Amino acid sequence: MTEEELLKNYPRLYHMAEDASWKSVVEHGLLSTTALLDLYGFKGEERRKLESERRPESVKISRKGLPEAVVRDQKPMTRSRLKECLTDGTTPEQWFETLNARVFFWLSKDRLQTLLGARAYRNKPQTVITLDTASLVKSHRDIITLSPINSGATLWTPVPRGRDTFTSIADFPFEYRRKVKKKAIKDAVVELTVMGGVPDIEAHALAAHRVFKGEKTVLWRRKGSDPSEGP
Repeated sequence: MTEEELLKNYPRLYHMAEDASWKSVVEHGLLSTTALLDLYGFKGEERRKLESERRPESVKISRKGLPEAVVRDQKPMTRSRLKECLTDGTTPEQWFETLNARVFFWLSKDRLQTLLGARAYRNKPQTVITLDTASLVKSHRDIITLSPINSGATLWTPVPRGRDTFTSIADFPFEYRRKVKKKAIKDAVVELTVMGGVPDIEAHALAAHRVFKGEKTVLWRRKGSDPSEGP
């Protein structure tokens, strides 16, 4: 896949974060779970449980001098179903670590809305960040990978996944998925990820909203951005 194809077909990215997290995200960056645990000084068994095992519920973490943060749950993924679909010898622990090393963005507003409406999240307010894809890619292309699946879900019939799930933009089989697999644009590329996170998130964001039961409240909007930018 070329960068031009990516930017043309997916000009916006969307990230769903914990409610009331925007201020902290601006100050400390949008961090992966691994980077967040580094920042909050987690080590040993306490860290292993958060980084290498499934989190059935979100976990609040704290450290003196830092705001309380939340490591989000992994409700859509179970260890038993994950073992059924992992390939090339990848273990569940390795897959959890693979996911926790990244920050994830949807390339489709439809997929964002599906997540917002999911049973686990529909009755809780969420922070949604809308980003300019071109800006993010220009600054972080070397640590960006793409996924053809929802890598953190194993509901219903889990799709096979392993070391080759995440690829660089250049190595992503976009034409094959469009022409051979007959995938719609929204399904051709499912996730864009950034290793470690995005420390300069405000430089690439267009808007941040609080979303609760269909109601959207603007938390922040880039000066000059279109009022329609958002979830």
